[in-house]
Amino acid sequence: MDHIRNFAIDIAREAGDFLKGKLQEKVRVEYKGEINIVTEADHISEEMLLTRIRSRFPDHDILTEESAGVQQGSSCRWIIDPLDGTTNYSHGYPVFCVSVGFEKRGEIILGVVYDPMLEELFVAEKGKGAFLNGKKIGISKTRELTKSLLATGFPYDIRENPDNNINYFNVLALRAQAIRRAGSAALDLAYVAAGRFDGFWELKLHPWDTAAGWLLVLEAGGRVTDLFGGEFSLLSPHVLATNDLIHEVMTDILRNTDPMDARLVR
Repeated sequence: MDHIRNFAIDIAREAGDFLKGKLQEKVRVEYKGEINIVTEADHISEEMLLTRIRSRFPDHDILTEESAGVQQGSSCRWIIDPLDGTTNYSHGYPVFCVSVGFEKRGEIILGVVYDPMLEELFVAEKGKGAFLNGKKIGISKTRELTKSLLATGFPYDIRENPDNNINYFNVLALRAQAIRRAGSAALDLAYVAAGRFDGFWELKLHPWDTAAGWLLVLEAGGRVTDLFGGEFSLLSPHVLATNDLIHEVMTDILRNTDPMDARLVR
């Protein structure tokens, strides 16, 4: 795995440093929906990653956000988000990252999340722990929700679909110490792994949003399930990741929140 890990780190850094260099430039923005966007930088970063992977591992599959990727029936698959935090990036807000996950025979065994603005490199390898810039990291020790710092995000169809997380946010905002909404799910998961956040939940995510961060949280000693405590997979649309200590109370709250108006169901 050494050559896979080193390669993943190299390409994440390369793409991240490119994005950092272009941050202050005016980039072309395309709309995939009313508020769901993709930038020229997304496309260029993705092409950089695809080119490098195809050149080094031509027989591997690739799943990525902005293109069809590569599907040829390999037991190995790269799952990449070339720019997680596109809306932030398009406004010049410096909170974004590159996420690279590596899957073998259906199991994520490597995750890399690189934040070029802070030069923070999060790496997790199955069974070997989670690391930030080479130093081992672990989840927080916060045991009470009322003392917890949580993170979340909102889906791109927030204006049209009532299943938009506002109900869960309203309830948990009154129960936690505070909630942050930074705009990058991969970084949110990495921050749970590093003990900066005690918990994170979000709806309507995709494999490229969660692949690397999922492994980071697990290898740091945390817990990842679907929103209501069920088994999580890359195909799960919703995710809950915590330090495990507050997981049960969060799942209980999420299970018992009215899906329409944020009132607790009694």
